[in-house]
Amino acid sequence: MKKEIILLSSMLFAGFSSFAQQKQDTLRMVRLQEVQVVSTRATGKTPMAYSTVSKSEIKKQNFGQDIPFLLSLTPSLVATSDAGTGVGYTGFRVRGSDASRVNVTTNGIPLNDSESHGVYWVNMPDFASSVEDLQIQRGVGSSTNGAGAFGATLNMKTENISAKSYAEVNGSYGSFNTSKATFKVGSGLINNHWAFDARLSNIHSDGFVDRATSDLHSYFMQGGYFSGSTVVKLIAFGGKEKTYHAWYGAPKDSLNTNRTYNPAGDMGNGKFYDNQTDNYTQNHFQLILTHVFNPNLNLNAALHYTKGFGYYEEYKDSTSEANNGKALENYGLKSFDYNGNTISIRDRIQQKWLDNDFGGVVFSLNYKNDQLSATIGGGANRYVGNSFGKNMWVKDYFVVDPNYTYGQEYYRSKGDKVDANIYTKVTYQIIGGLSAYADLQYRYIDYTIKGLNDKFDWNTMGMQTLDIHKTFNFFNPKAGLFYQINKNSQAYASVAVGHREPTRSNYTDAVNSQTPTSEQLVDYEAGYTFANETFTVGANLYFMNYINQLILTGKINDVGEALTTNIPESYRAGVELMAGVKFTNWLKWDGNVTFSKNEIKNFTEFVDDWTNWPAQVTTQLETTPIAFSPNVVANSIFTANYQKLDVALQSNFVGKQYIDNSGNESRMLNKYLVNNLRLGYTFNPKGFKSIGLSLLVNNIFNAKYESNAWVYSYYEEGVRKQLDGYFPQAGTNVLANLSFKF
Repeated sequence: MKKEIILLSSMLFAGFSSFAQQKQDTLRMVRLQEVQVVSTRATGKTPMAYSTVSKSEIKKQNFGQDIPFLLSLTPSLVATSDAGTGVGYTGFRVRGSDASRVNVTTNGIPLNDSESHGVYWVNMPDFASSVEDLQIQRGVGSSTNGAGAFGATLNMKTENISAKSYAEVNGSYGSFNTSKATFKVGSGLINNHWAFDARLSNIHSDGFVDRATSDLHSYFMQGGYFSGSTVVKLIAFGGKEKTYHAWYGAPKDSLNTNRTYNPAGDMGNGKFYDNQTDNYTQNHFQLILTHVFNPNLNLNAALHYTKGFGYYEEYKDSTSEANNGKALENYGLKSFDYNGNTISIRDRIQQKWLDNDFGGVVFSLNYKNDQLSATIGGGANRYVGNSFGKNMWVKDYFVVDPNYTYGQEYYRSKGDKVDANIYTKVTYQIIGGLSAYADLQYRYIDYTIKGLNDKFDWNTMGMQTLDIHKTFNFFNPKAGLFYQINKNSQAYASVAVGHREPTRSNYTDAVNSQTPTSEQLVDYEAGYTFANETFTVGANLYFMNYINQLILTGKINDVGEALTTNIPESYRAGVELMAGVKFTNWLKWDGNVTFSKNEIKNFTEFVDDWTNWPAQVTTQLETTPIAFSPNVVANSIFTANYQKLDVALQSNFVGKQYIDNSGNESRMLNKYLVNNLRLGYTFNPKGFKSIGLSLLVNNIFNAKYESNAWVYSYYEEGVRKQLDGYFPQAGTNVLANLSFKF
């Protein structure tokens, strides 16, 4: 009997030890993942304005719409969608600054395109399903890797590898034939050292706008090795997209009669080109090392590589080409005689290609004790991108050259960019609740563009030659104070300097004209927050003073992107107010509103005169509002969580926005208020971890509004006229989601 008792005791002890060891391994695994990507993030004592969107909040909103729409409740942010549904080409502005001025990273690794500075969410569909959380820092933000932040910094952390095995299937379906299917699986911790996760997703939408279809495929995979105080992760994610062009917008005069009209691919006689599509594949690879030397010191380092490849195809009809002054020579072709007439403009089909590689290394060494938090970090990255175009077909062109082979290139150029930076950040608790913050960054850029541009040079009678080489040396200092007044109240003040280099199109569109220069921003911020168990209130004041800010002129290029010019003096100033009330354990309200003024000082407007081309009409307008910068942006959400039921009423208000910098109300987006309703219920039947059923009703009051637009003004016979495109958003529409977790 004594032997049996000893044996049983040994078994119980072994079982308890195994459980304790497993729990310890799990906690270590979670803790090691949590120390990743801390160097570029704001913390509780960082003196700046920021918002963090948690994994649970993302999951509630994730019906297939892109990340800009999942951020729509954060202060000063306006989201927009070309197709009107939040699927396909989407974007956002923060404090009036567009996405090319928002620094975006994943796990501290730059995501912005090195040449355009933009982030194209269509290339990474359903990425929200693999995100742990999102932090958006408004203003210059803290030093980070990649593009300069002139409106905000968006820091995305991919989800932690799960310590427990799981499987998840969820799907959405709703208006405009919008659907999302996602499958996720995780191995859990294997042999106390290994773990793997994977996701496959497919999203489709017909779009609110005519033919604005999207077919999007994506994946996410990660594997991790955990040993003692070290974790190594290999992450791969990517997407493949095919979308019909919706970036032209609808002319203003069609908004009341045909809001869904899409002029893209118009072949005349009511026919549209079937393959007026954008096709792109992008794959990302990240190898991340985290090592904890001791409780005070840790190291993060990562190697990364991104491959992008694809094209967009479009039909160019002769009528639109004539209206835009585009002869065959603009595409490396020749005018020709046909039936006794000289043909200089003809229907044609073209493809514009991108083939790019981006890779490098980022790192940070982080130290922290009771009084001091310090980081030394940085990175070095190189981008090589080839841009080229092909003539796929030209009507009747065999007459001039019977041996012409369709698919021949008519331009090709290569961009080569090296971007390196090093920074150090220190937060020191001076006395009591008072902390000082300092952040110093040096950034070096070497950028070269060589080859032929996609525009014709009538001086040389050939495609424009690109021979651009620019280097930049930016010093970006930041400093501030944070004061924890008591357990409920805190305040901060800071000043930060940022610099930003011109984009590729800023240079290529300026060939044979004034070369753009870099921009500088001095950002002054101050804030106060009070929070207790039932009530939260806060205010952020900001003044963003720009020198040589690149401002939208209203003119557009071939894909609807606006041209820009340096403006000597401009500023953005405002106050962001936040509040929250917990009425009961199951009912709460959160809201924010931004009041701002965004102005250009001494603005001179130049408008093309078509009658006397290339003359322009010059008008001195003194102080004018900056385009796409609403003076009021407000958000509200009522949330009720009762047992397994989740209900939320979300409201977004955006004040009027000017489409160009003239401040003329004939070129303006009207203010709008949109309300969305979300319902969710969770079941826990036997055999499942959970089953979730949710419903999202967007724009429940069917508001008719446009969230974005472009305009090109010109004079003809002394009369000011314009070409324009507006992006109407969908009326009332519904998405339903069903998820199974095993």
